[in-house]
Amino acid sequence: MSLRIANTLGRAAAAAVLALTLAHAAHAAGAEEAAAAASPQAGPPAGFVAPADAKPDDTNAQRSKSQPGNNAPMWRKVHQSGQAPGISQVEGNEAGTLIQSLTSYPGSLYTTAGEAWRQTRNNWIIPYGGALLLLVVVSIGLFYWRVGQLGGHQPDTGRVIERFSAFERTTHAANAVAFTVLAISGIVIAWGQFFLLPVIGATLFGWLTYALKTAHNFAGPIFAVSLVIILLTFVRDNLPRAGDLTWLVKFGGLLSKREVPSHRFNAGEKVVFWIGVFALGLVVVGAGLVLDKVIPGIEYTRATMQIANMVHGVAAALMMALFAGHIYIGTIGMKGAYEGMRSGYVDEGWAKEHHELWYDDIKAGKIPAQRTPDTPLPAPVVKSAR
Repeated sequence: MSLRIANTLGRAAAAAVLALTLAHAAHAAGAEEAAAAASPQAGPPAGFVAPADAKPDDTNAQRSKSQPGNNAPMWRKVHQSGQAPGISQVEGNEAGTLIQSLTSYPGSLYTTAGEAWRQTRNNWIIPYGGALLLLVVVSIGLFYWRVGQLGGHQPDTGRVIERFSAFERTTHAANAVAFTVLAISGIVIAWGQFFLLPVIGATLFGWLTYALKTAHNFAGPIFAVSLVIILLTFVRDNLPRAGDLTWLVKFGGLLSKREVPSHRFNAGEKVVFWIGVFALGLVVVGAGLVLDKVIPGIEYTRATMQIANMVHGVAAALMMALFAGHIYIGTIGMKGAYEGMRSGYVDEGWAKEHHELWYDDIKAGKIPAQRTPDTPLPAPVVKSAR
């Protein structure tokens, strides 16, 4: 009896718990429906159309709708304008190309042409060209300190020979002055920021480089014209002859008391003529004329100017290094050399010591001692031994 009562009471309690659970769930659902009805309607407003997703090939106008403020398509076109030039209202060559195409110049990475030019110039031409010139100057200084002036082993006779005519000296002087202006201005423009800018300051350095750039542009044509005249004037006496190889092998005997016999110009002078004046000179002048944009028939693109600039810089550095030795010998490095170019005349003793074969031809009557027609030789003047 008592067992039945307990079972009945258990069922009644379970039914009561179930009823309370269902009632609570129904109340909660009703509350959620009421809250949803009372709150604003979620989701996009009526008539709203979602923008299309951004695509890699979008135009800038399309991207401005899908992602306002994202101008990646425009800058992608700018970066690729070297392959596919854009449209520009500006007239001129490469007006639609804002960034050059990818390329590689000697010593540079494979990158845009402008950056490749910068890497070649700043990482190779400037440091190694400057080091070469500095090495040559130091070597000349050490040579002069240890050896001193060359020559002076033959006493002056007082009898002179005309080594250079007035026309030859005038042409040489014009070329030398133009070269000096070009060399100084080029050195300041290329390397002045390293040794001059810290000393004189940015303001004066900026004015100076602008003035020297202008002088460089004016001296260039003078150098070019005088270079051609020098080539035509001296080419005959600079042709290779027997004995030139011997002179080169023995370095002319410059370190001994007797030089290797040579004609009017020795093999060293011929190397300067053919490599420095002819080869490097014409390359420097040609590249300079391209940079000045005066050669017709050339498409003056940025790539053309970059290549011309690199060629011009390399050839100019090599030319200055080679001419430094020539200038040294012709001024303080050899006794009587500067006087011979200044006046045009050298003593017979000087000619016999430095250009013995040329002297022998003159004494044999094969070459006139006076190069200028109808002009007598100066009267003999006896000088003391040098």
